[in-house]
Amino acid sequence: MIARYRLVAAASRRHLSTAPPKKATLRQLAQTINLRGEVVLVRADLNLPLSKDMHSLPVITDKTRLTEALPTLNLLIGAGAKVVVCSHLGRPKKAKTPEERERMRLSPVAAQMSVDLGFSVAAAEDCIGPRVASAVSQLEDGKVLLLENTRFHKEEEKNEPEFAASLARSTGASIFVNDAFGAAHRAHASTAGVVPHVKHAVAGLLLEKELEFLYGAVAAPQRPFAAVVGGSKVSSKIGVIESLMEKVDKVVIGGGMVFTFLKARGLQVGSSLVEEDQLELATKLEALAKEKGIDFILPSDVIVADKFAADAATQTVKAEAIPEGWMGLDNGPDATKEIQDKLSDCKTVIWNGPMGVFEFEAFSKGTFAIAHTLAELTDGGAVTIVGGGDSVAAVNQSGLAARMSHISTGGGASLELLEGKVLPGVAALDDASSLGVALPG
Repeated sequence: MIARYRLVAAASRRHLSTAPPKKATLRQLAQTINLRGEVVLVRADLNLPLSKDMHSLPVITDKTRLTEALPTLNLLIGAGAKVVVCSHLGRPKKAKTPEERERMRLSPVAAQMSVDLGFSVAAAEDCIGPRVASAVSQLEDGKVLLLENTRFHKEEEKNEPEFAASLARSTGASIFVNDAFGAAHRAHASTAGVVPHVKHAVAGLLLEKELEFLYGAVAAPQRPFAAVVGGSKVSSKIGVIESLMEKVDKVVIGGGMVFTFLKARGLQVGSSLVEEDQLELATKLEALAKEKGIDFILPSDVIVADKFAADAATQTVKAEAIPEGWMGLDNGPDATKEIQDKLSDCKTVIWNGPMGVFEFEAFSKGTFAIAHTLAELTDGGAVTIVGGGDSVAAVNQSGLAARMSHISTGGGASLELLEGKVLPGVAALDDASSLGVALPG
């Protein structure tokens, strides 16, 4: 009951923190000290998807996160630093067999990194201990060593102080660079715990870019400013919707959460996904939008199916006329056109969550239409930001990723940042003032 009614108090006191944290950055540090010969520990997000065939060696199926890490690595390589990279990969503690756990080693990533950087990247057997120290001692200036999966140690996710100290001690790093925005909302040893054990702790180029775009979008948006929020459940997006209502001019609701809002209006939604315990909250969110003069957009028609499957029978119906036993799985053509019209004059758009079950072709049109609309808005000078794993996957699948202003690498981190939460991996970094650099503004 408390969660259901928390919106009442939140509406009066909740204000999204829009001032970006003034944290020291690698770019600033490189202008302040000579990095040649310095051991730099880089926390990257190299949690790359790998092939699942247990009968063959794991193969990287999408190297986007590695590509995003390269600018920071190249800056350090060019400066002559000794670059030691650490990351997690998968969830080893959930591995059901030793073979499954073994497939979470970072050796395929080291091989791909070698190709992308143009020289051999050494791969350590562990992330702490004397063998790591020995490997670091042999590392030449401008070269890279990749440590083994940090989550092979349970102490990593528990942020145990001794493990964090060992990570710093084994590498001998004097500088820590956090460039893993996708893990910045986790207070783990390699994202936050290691910071007290180094001389400087700064944000890498990717982390700096993520913070600039996400904070910038809500701090000083060009207007009209719209938020497109999709996905399956209202409960997972309450914080984002509440927070963005302090800033946006328009809110587009899509995905499975639509039907909780429609049922809250008293409509019949067939067998569509509904969170019964969120109906009152949905009513309050819509009332809050009206109170604030926000254009709150729900689909006027939907594509429904007789089952959740790629080969389901489908029909397009008005939102208020969903047949008994049928489930809504995508926006209808009228709804898609209305959303496109609503977004047509927007100068800033944040998109988090798909409009439908885009993995099935029959229910992908609504989501891909949003991707095309955002691409056209970007071409016209608008700022478009895509965050969240499913919406990022949809944009990549549509082939329009290059036409977005920014695609966030951190689903959970971007959600928490947009909710106004403090990200532990960012909060732990040095303040920019510690470098004695002039701050803008």
